[in-house]
Amino acid sequence: MTVYVVTIPGTLLGELTPAGRTELIRALRPSDPRSTDLGAAEELDILSFYPDSPAFSLHLEVEAADTASAEDQARALARAALSSAGLTTDTAPLGDPVITGIARD
Repeated sequence: MTVYVVTIPGTLLGELTPAGRTELIRALRPSDPRSTDLGAAEELDILSFYPDSPAFSLHLEVEAADTASAEDQARALARAALSSAGLTTDTAPLGDPVITGIARD
């Protein structure tokens, strides 16, 4: 198995309350890429918002056999975390996941 760092872009079309943001980060914390050498070196935040924009990126660490499985796992983790924060695919649609790093084999 390989550890991948996956970035998933999204757009926030609904409101993310402070409590929702806290819940989203809590739900994503087990997949925080800062625990990898790559994530720490790049200072990747698990959740990044872009200034003056509803766009955001999730940076997740997943362990998978191949890139397709890593992307699928990351998307599932992201959807579950967004759901726990009260967001849906309509209020926070996600773009295509991208492998942004391979932490170790």
